[in-house]
Amino acid sequence: MSSFIKRLTGIFAALGIVIMGSVGYFSNALPDSFFVSGDNITRFGGIFTLEISDDDLPAASFSGDESRGTVKLFGLIPIKDAGIKKTEAPLLIPGGSPIGIKLLTDGVVVVSTNDGGPADGAGISSGDCILSANGEILNSSNRLAEIISSSHGEKIDLKIRREGKEFQTCVTPEFSEKEGAFKAGLWIKDSSAGVGTLTFIDPKSHKFGALGHPVSDGSTGKILPLGSGEIVDVTITGCDSGSPGCPGELFGTFLSGLAAGNIEKNCEQGIFGKLNYVGGSAKAIPIAFCTEVEPGPATILTTVEGSSPKEYDVVIEKVSLGAQDTKNMIIRVTDPELLRVTGGIVQGMSGSPIIQGGKLVGAVTHVFVSDPERGYGIFIENMIDN
Repeated sequence: MSSFIKRLTGIFAALGIVIMGSVGYFSNALPDSFFVSGDNITRFGGIFTLEISDDDLPAASFSGDESRGTVKLFGLIPIKDAGIKKTEAPLLIPGGSPIGIKLLTDGVVVVSTNDGGPADGAGISSGDCILSANGEILNSSNRLAEIISSSHGEKIDLKIRREGKEFQTCVTPEFSEKEGAFKAGLWIKDSSAGVGTLTFIDPKSHKFGALGHPVSDGSTGKILPLGSGEIVDVTITGCDSGSPGCPGELFGTFLSGLAAGNIEKNCEQGIFGKLNYVGGSAKAIPIAFCTEVEPGPATILTTVEGSSPKEYDVVIEKVSLGAQDTKNMIIRVTDPELLRVTGGIVQGMSGSPIIQGGKLVGAVTHVFVSDPERGYGIFIENMIDN
């Protein structure tokens, strides 16, 4: 009898350790706040419930006040307290059409520097943004090149922004015998252009979101500081299919010089702005909050030929509720037609809306280079919250 009790005690002790470990893991993995609509008990992830503590929870917008609630495992074991914002799911028009992106930087971005060169000696690093030279505000790399070339080797005062902080430095250009001009050992850029996919349009304000990830410098990986930007209409003219180890890419032609909309923000969750016009007859659908997104069948809207999007089958393989970046879901393309044309997810499809259960749940953001049939997606909640 005593041995049975010991075994039983050991089982309960082991179970307690597992439960405590699970509570600690899920407490860190799950978000600290949630958006909800409808009932005061929300079930999500198959094993969690979110119970609202306050009976008089106020209706809130995405920037409204929070009330409190509790996340429970299996509806019994408290995991963590959480902030709750109760709101009706916004209605958005899903995109899927290709867009051309033109972005001018705020200042001039440093792509790289020569080791031991004047810029390196002045403490300038790749990813820095040069805001002004000798007090002149910069808006083009050509103008900075002119100032350096005409410096006659005299010091140039520079204002630099690095990771949100500004500081002053000075660089002394050196004469290059090879190029016959004064140089500072800088490679710089002031613009970026490419093709992506429109994610959503707000039918009331005509504001839009696209890409699901930032426009970044390809060399440094850092977000390009937005000076101004616009999107233009595009037609897709071709595609390089993806294969393991070799990501594919959509090719497009900008249809006109007229801007379809202005870019007002370039951030981790995508590019955002306002359209100059809204065409077509697409209907708005509700979004799904992150707690509603589940592993299982879904579709994406994307364009691999011309300018009109089509719907293709995918599967959401994994949902990561705690992730606040652009990798909230893992999706896999299952549609035979899309696999035949593109091999799966390719560059240019970033921003393609993900639809599940008649709701807009997110957007495609990245492709797995080793497996182009699979990639990441961002929650639409994270896009519109930013």
